[in-house]
Amino acid sequence: MNPILINIPMPLETARLTMRPPMPGDGAELNKAVNESFAELQPWMPWAQNRPTLEESEINVREAYSHWILRRDLRLALFEKNTGNLIGGSGLHRIDWQARRFEIGYWVRTSFSGQGLITEAVAAIARFAFQELEARRVQILCDADNFRSIKVAERLGFILEAKLHHNATKAHANHLRDTLIYARFSSDGLP
Repeated sequence: MNPILINIPMPLETARLTMRPPMPGDGAELNKAVNESFAELQPWMPWAQNRPTLEESEINVREAYSHWILRRDLRLALFEKNTGNLIGGSGLHRIDWQARRFEIGYWVRTSFSGQGLITEAVAAIARFAFQELEARRVQILCDADNFRSIKVAERLGFILEAKLHHNATKAHANHLRDTLIYARFSSDGLP
């Protein structure tokens, strides 16, 4: 089946979050969140090397929405239920529909960090991938120095499969990084 025909129910909800694809008009809120969190994002995220303009942020969400429709990338905007504030981003990336392999990426807005919201989001997204999208493998890749990202993977029972030495450049510098690969093969035991 062509992935574009796959119905993907949205939004995803948890106790504290509503998650949905970025939509046209979300650019201003994304811009505020990224600029607030720029210093924390820059070391880890290749896309956070320059502060985005409002126009660039709006283009970004519209491109993400088009990728969602085409099922090339399933990015999610994460909103706090009580306030409607954008608290970060996540989603299912580098998708192989035939193998049913998905990669979860994530970031949190600085003013919402340390509250367990990303762990809550990633658990729900992983469960969704296994139960709704029939995933056979869900993985998290992160810089070996990104201890906060590592803790999310470990808290959720992802298994460390490999450490790839000097396999990529760091997001913010021209230095090599080591990449950790964590994986799960079912939703069993997800909190």
